[in-house]
Amino acid sequence: MNPDEYQKPQNTDYLNQIAPTVPKSKTDFFRQKPVIIGAILLILIIITTILMATVGSSSGGTSPIQTLSARLVSTTNTVTSANKNIKNTKLRALNSSLNIYLSNTTRDLAPILVINKIDAKKPNKSITKAESNVAMLAVLEDARLNAVYDRVYAREMNTQLEKILLLMNQINKTTKSSQTKTFLDNAIKNLEPIQKQFADYNSPVS
Repeated sequence: MNPDEYQKPQNTDYLNQIAPTVPKSKTDFFRQKPVIIGAILLILIIITTILMATVGSSSGGTSPIQTLSARLVSTTNTVTSANKNIKNTKLRALNSSLNIYLSNTTRDLAPILVINKIDAKKPNKSITKAESNVAMLAVLEDARLNAVYDRVYAREMNTQLEKILLLMNQINKTTKSSQTKTFLDNAIKNLEPIQKQFADYNSPVS
């Protein structure tokens, strides 16, 4: 064999050309599939978070304000219905003062509801149900039948006013709205002496 006829190593490019090839598109897709799924899930989580934040913003994150509104309405209904059953003159006068306070406070709350994008004509049903005065009215009716209405009413209303004050103070500590804070400062200041009078009330012995 002639040494000159020794075959040179074949070009590596030629070997690459004749070697069987695996479609890259499929292998790359399956290799990157977990990454793609993870990215999609992350995007969905971000979108969900943004939507929840938007919904919370549209309602102002204002369930406490909505609760306050419902609580004032419920209390007003109780106070109004109590007028015909109260016997004591002092307690009746106190109840009238409370009625005026509730009317004025509900009026002053209206622009606060607007600021927080709350429609007073379309109250939250779950909040309205939670703030219902049905249970209190049942207690008061039982007290009326047992001739202890005034004492029980003063006790029940004191508890209700304490709940209103507690909620007002909670909102006042967290709100960033100067208008809301001004409203609450006045509402708390005007309600505290009325609540104290209910707390101090002692029904006279009949």
